[in-house]
Amino acid sequence: MTPKTTDGLHLETISIALDGRTLLSLSAHVRPGEILTVMGPSGAGKSALLAYICGFLDPVFTGSGRILIDGGDLTGIAAEKRRCGMLFQDPLLFPHLSVGGNLLFGLTPSIAQRDQRRRMVEQALIDVELEGFYDRDPATLSGGQKARVALQRVMLSAPRLLLLDEPFSKLDSDLRQQTRGLIFARAKSAGLPVVLVTHDQADADAAGGPVIVIGEDNRT
Repeated sequence: MTPKTTDGLHLETISIALDGRTLLSLSAHVRPGEILTVMGPSGAGKSALLAYICGFLDPVFTGSGRILIDGGDLTGIAAEKRRCGMLFQDPLLFPHLSVGGNLLFGLTPSIAQRDQRRRMVEQALIDVELEGFYDRDPATLSGGQKARVALQRVMLSAPRLLLLDEPFSKLDSDLRQQTRGLIFARAKSAGLPVVLVTHDQADADAAGGPVIVIGEDNRT
């Protein structure tokens, strides 16, 4: 898939507050295929920022500011209509579904034919070197394999943007580097604007895009 010619993601004067105290305030333009890294310590509002972008901010927080993608305003749209792809610290695979079942769950419902859906899932597994894993129990997968299945589930949902909530933090050093490279490469090849939140400088270096630092120092 080649990157689409679009304007990308605009975050306009986004502010997240808790109990009347502003945790973060930022504006950014994330171009298609670009990765914006937001760095900061625990409690700085990083995960709340992603939740606000996706439309499911916990009501204990207060969020404001506009979210635009390719000229369209997502700010007032329901979460399920925003087409945000999101990866978390844990893969969050459904334990009652096979690997293939997990991927079918992510596949956009606009593809209705059963045979076509099966072929797309099988190809998605081949693309991440998991050929033959369709019927596997997710509990039998390694950490890296679970991360790859979670990535492909997100990509099959045809997202307009990708949000990464420290998805590498629980992986060992070698696996972290490998998984990071795969996720970044897939997002860039699909032309997705990406927002990564992390406290790890190595993640920011690997992303290779702009970096915003939040927290007590208020550095940018």
